[in-house]
Formats: sequence, C-alpha cells, structure tokens
Amino acid sequence: MNYDFFCIFADNKSIITMESQNYLILVMQMLGSLALLMYGMKTMSDALQKMAGPQLRHVLGAMTTNRFTGMLTGILVTAAVQSSTATTVMTVSFVSAGLLTLAQAISVIMGANIGTTLTAWIMSAGFSFNITDFVWPAFLVAIILIYSKRRRVAGDFLYGIAFMFLGLGTLRQTGIDMNLGENEAVLAFFSSFDPNSFLTTLLFLLIGGVLTMCVQSSAAVMAITMILCSAGVLPIYQGIALVMGENIGTTVTSNIIALSAGTQARRAAFAHMFFNLFGVCWILLVFRPFVDGVCGLVGYDVNMTKEVAGETAFLANSAKLSFVLAAFHTCFNLVNTGILIWFIPQIEKLVCRVIKPKKTDEDEEIMRLQYISTGIIKTPEIAVIQAQKEIAHFAERIQRMFGMVRELLSEKDKDKFAKLFSRIEKYEGISDNMEIEIAKYLEQVSDAHLSDETKGKIRQMMREISEIESIGDACYNLARTLNRKLQSNAEFIESQNQNIERMLDLTDKSLTQMNVVMNGRREELSIDKTNSIESDINALRNQLKMKNIQDVNDHKYDYAVGTMYIDFINECEKLGDYVVNVVEARLGK
Repeated sequence: MNYDFFCIFADNKSIITMESQNYLILVMQMLGSLALLMYGMKTMSDALQKMAGPQLRHVLGAMTTNRFTGMLTGILVTAAVQSSTATTVMTVSFVSAGLLTLAQAISVIMGANIGTTLTAWIMSAGFSFNITDFVWPAFLVAIILIYSKRRRVAGDFLYGIAFMFLGLGTLRQTGIDMNLGENEAVLAFFSSFDPNSFLTTLLFLLIGGVLTMCVQSSAAVMAITMILCSAGVLPIYQGIALVMGENIGTTVTSNIIALSAGTQARRAAFAHMFFNLFGVCWILLVFRPFVDGVCGLVGYDVNMTKEVAGETAFLANSAKLSFVLAAFHTCFNLVNTGILIWFIPQIEKLVCRVIKPKKTDEDEEIMRLQYISTGIIKTPEIAVIQAQKEIAHFAERIQRMFGMVRELLSEKDKDKFAKLFSRIEKYEGISDNMEIEIAKYLEQVSDAHLSDETKGKIRQMMREISEIESIGDACYNLARTLNRKLQSNAEFIESQNQNIERMLDLTDKSLTQMNVVMNGRREELSIDKTNSIESDINALRNQLKMKNIQDVNDHKYDYAVGTMYIDFINECEKLGDYVVNVVEARLGK
C-alpha cells in the first residue's frame, strides 16, 4: 500500500513539474514575442525616419500653420512611423531647436495621440488571424534589399514590419497555448478584484501606467492586455483601465528626455502629459457609459456568458475584444483632442506658468548648449538639424566675442579694461568647450546608421566647429595684443587707430555675412560675398604692412609699437581666412 501511494505521489509530482516547465517555456515565448514586436516597431520607425529625416523639418514647418494642420501633421507622422513617442521626441527636439513654437508643438502632440491608435488596430487585426504565414516572403525580400546598398533603408523598413507581425503572430499563438481561460489560479487572481469598484479601475490604471513606464512601450502593454482580454481572463473594464494607464505611462519618455533640454522643450513634454492626464480624468467620470458605448459600436455584448449563450457564440463575442480595445483607444483620443484643441492658447499659458525658465546670469547662460543635449538620441537625422542650429548659435557667440575686442580697443580705464579682458578670456574657454561638446554629440550621432548625405553633413559640421573655434582663438589673440600694448604703456597714433577701425569694420562685416550663411538654407546662398570681403581684407592688410614699414623708417612711431600694430592687423586677416573656411564648410565647398 505504501508502494502504491509513493507511485501516485511520484506521478503527480512529475505532472506538476512538466506543467511548470511548459508554463515557463510559454512565458519565455511570450516575453520573446514582445521583444520581437518592440524590435520590429523600432526598426520600422527608425527606417522611416531615416527616409524622411531631411524633409521632416520642412514638412513640420509647412504643415503647422494653425492648430488643425498641426494636429493633422501629428496624425500622419505618427501613423507613418508607428510611434507616438518618436513623434513626441521629434517635436520636443524641434521646439528645443527653435523650429516649432510651443503652440505648434502642442497641436502636433495632440495629433500624435490620435495617430498612435493605428498601432492598436494593426495589433487587433494580428490577434484575429494567424499573420505569421505572410511574414516569411517579407523577410526574404527585406534581406535582398538590405544587401543592395541603395535600398538598404527600405529593406530595414520591411524587416521591421516582418518582425512586428512575426512577434504579433507568435504572441497570439502563445496566448492560445497558455489556455489562460482554463487556468484556475489566473482566473481566481483577476476575479478577486471587484469589477464594479472604482478602486479596481484606479488600480488597473496605475498598473498600466507603471508597466508602460518600465518597458517604455505602450504597444507591448497593449499586446499583453489583448491576450488577457481575448482569453477571457481579464474583464473588459479592467482591460480598458490598463489602456488608459498606458496613455499616461507613454508620456514619461518625452519628459525624461526633455529634462536635459531647454525650457520650451520641457514645456512641450509637460503639455503632452497634461493632455493625457486631462483625458483620463474626464473619462473616469463617464467610464461605464463610455465603455458600453464603444462596446455597442463594435458589437460586443458585455453581459454575455458561456453558460447562457453557448461556447460558439461566447468565443465569437470574445474575438471582438481586441477590436473593442482598439476602438476605445481611438474614440478616447479623438474626443479628448476634440475638446482640448480649442484651448491650446490656455494650455500654453498653463505650462508656461508651471515650467518657468531657470534664472541664470548672462555668463552662465552662454556656457550652456542651447539646442542639443548629450542625452538619448532618438532620431539621428533630426539630431543633425539640432547640431546645425547649435553651430549657428556658436558662430553668433563668436561674433559677440569679437564685439568685446572692439570695446577693449577703445577702453582707457585699466580696471574696466582688465574686467573686459577677463571676460574675453572666459569666452575663449567657452568656445573650446563648445567645440568639444558639439564634436562629441556629432560623434554620437555618426555611430547610428545614416544616409551618405547625412554623413557628409556631419563631416562638414566637424570642420565648421573647428574653424569657428579658431576664430575664437584669433579674437583672444587680438585681445592679448591690446593687453600687451597696455602693459607696455604704448599708444597707437591717430592714423594707426583709423586703419585698425577700417580693418575691424571689414572683419565684422565678414563675420556678419558668415552668420547669414550659417542661419540660411545652403541652396539659396553663395560664397561670392564672403570671398569679396576677404579680398578687401587681404588688400588692406598688404597696404598697411607696406605703410607700417615706411612709418617706422620715418620715425612716426617706434619699432615695438609697429610690431604690435601689424600683429593686430595680421590676426584680423587670419580671422578672415577662418571665416572663409567656415562658409566653405557650410556650403559644402
């Protein structure tokens, strides 16, 4: 008898062990399927952004003339790249780079929330039939395109789609294999929550938000929700509460990235969070009626049970659950946008009141990069636009430094002279640091898979920052020459001062033209004006060198003064050469 008991116990133990192993394998399959889904969406999104990257700035600028076109832009871009996070991060980047106003950004973000609902519809379709049979030809075509250099990005895009659908198909099959609807432990866990309790709705909303924050993908959490609802484990009300939580959790990414950005970028990210939080607040007030209305729209019977309707009718009804989730996601964002789009000016005022600019003195402000940060680079093609904006700002600061040199020339008070010289010295250190920081950023961007055109732009920008930093060095050398003159108690005669002013006027004119080129579109600009100014600088330098030799021989001033004078003139001419190099790099010469 003891022997029989031992055999039964051993058999039961082996069955339990086998079931545990099977569930472990299925859980790993589910996690792997989610990873495939997320990787596919990221690959597809990145490929689309690489294809459209150079045009995105002009598209966003042209299509955001009012709140409705801005919303439409957000819908189209997000539907194309299949990621509201990508669109929001791009929008935050554009606000940071000064390419979009805050009001325009808010309208684009509203559209992004509608555009992202397409993902839920694609996933609900993937849960309705076995889509994996169609992905294998796509993989074959994608790998052929990837090995064809000219169509590599298109291959990446197709590869991403194939991986996304493979992940969806595998996820659907894993959900069926797990047979969650028959698992007593899982059923008991979810049935322990009162479906009619408002606290249950809040709890699942919180769970959805936390899960989305952790995995940084609302699509992954939506897929899990669809599996649980379709299996009959999770009631539709709790499933929709998870979807609402995803809407809040997905705003965290853009807010994290905006932390290291400027004030306007942080405001745009906060506006995204406010938009979704507001939507969740009003939907909670009409939760049951709204969900019942969506269920009626799709044709899903909330009250149907297997015992009453029969297994066939019940399964047919359950098959609609993924569409209910997608329909709710769309209706929720459409209604929320329909309400808030009329209040964009008020939202702008609110976020400006909440996110206030940091108080810094002028010197602290100039030491910080304005348009780029060394954080996460989501879109390399967009990062190049930001870097170019930062380089243009770098060039403007250098001209400001040159203006200080002109002030130093006319300063007679020794204390004020020392203070101004110290400030120029500080600017020289800042220009060195800016060159290093922008170069590091460009190196980070160049590590990504970029188009040949973009790689060429990065090489040109590396040259630009090197030459701009050289202009900073030249400005500092001019200041040092003036400091040496002050320390030796030497004075320039009237004609020397007049000639120096002529040279400084030409040099300043050259710097002004450089900044026109840096802030303009390359296709609309020419190097001719810069070359003409440089020719005038060279001609004046040669003329003054000859005149200096004659004046020293005529004893109008001594040799030491003549040396400092001509050093100053030569340094201005070098500065002009650096300006030409910057303009050539900018125009791709």
